[in-house]
Amino acid sequence: MEELLRSNDPVYLSFVRHVLEEAGIAFLQLDEHMSAVEGSIGILPRRIMVVGEDLSRARLALGNAALTKDT
Repeated sequence: MEELLRSNDPVYLSFVRHVLEEAGIAFLQLDEHMSAVEGSIGILPRRIMVVGEDLSRARLALGNAALTKDT
């Protein structure tokens, strides 16, 4: 497995997981429960891992997933 990204932002991580699930890309989120170790201050990033063959497809899926804002 290869690292796709890492982030401390739970909302962004939820978005990434949703995009990957919709694209049918298997992933693993590591360090999810590290907040208990760090004292719940949110300094340790969570990592999203994907199979090496899916890395470019996962990056493309995230790049194509645009959040639109009504003007």
